[in-house]
Amino acid sequence: MKSPLFTRVGWFYLPCSVVGCVLYLLAAGFCATVFVAVDRHSHSVSDTAYGVYPFFVATFLLLDWIAQRLTETPNQSLDPMPASASPPAKQESWPRLGADH
Repeated sequence: MKSPLFTRVGWFYLPCSVVGCVLYLLAAGFCATVFVAVDRHSHSVSDTAYGVYPFFVATFLLLDWIAQRLTETPNQSLDPMPASASPPAKQESWPRLGADH
């Protein structure tokens, strides 16, 4: 059985393997490169923020999606009732009209 590459902590995924750490370092390196390239041609802080925003959001959304996919086990059952539980008893929805009325 394979161990997950990430662990979910609240809203975030933390790497718990070397591959997970490498993915985080690649994302951080890409964001740093984008920041330097955008900041070189910016005239203000808001220019830099507007320039890096699409790249940062896309990178972190992709990293979150990858981490979510690599955290899940492949054969998870979506059945809310465990296999050992018995189905609920059948109940009639309409009252029966008898001859004693």
